[in-house]
Amino acid sequence: MMESFFTRTSVPLGKNELAKIRARAMRRGVWFRVLTRGERAQVDLTMRVVKRIRSFILAKVITSIVEKLLDAMESRVARLMREVGQPLAQKLSGIAQEWGNRLARQWMADPGFVQYLTVNYMNTPTSFPV
Repeated sequence: MMESFFTRTSVPLGKNELAKIRARAMRRGVWFRVLTRGERAQVDLTMRVVKRIRSFILAKVITSIVEKLLDAMESRVARLMREVGQPLAQKLSGIAQEWGNRLARQWMADPGFVQYLTVNYMNTPTSFPV
């Protein structure tokens, strides 16, 4: 579902990868909503002409378009895991380590713990600030 757990990996820029991302974006309804006509034309033309992007400038343009699509397709939980859950896990891990729990260092990298904190955050009423 996510490209990587907390950071985006670099997107391999090739014809097949662009076609997969385009198909996914169209299925989710973000292809026409998020991209301008020029950006859509750039991706379509690149897929028709190039098997693998070698030009640094073209790679930079296509990467920015792909990042735009990936941001639009990212689920709310995945975004909150990155923005809220991960910092919260780091904070709790630091506190537990100060109290002497050596295993708490692993909490920061545990996707289950981060997801648990994120879902708790999502279900916390707004009258109880975190």
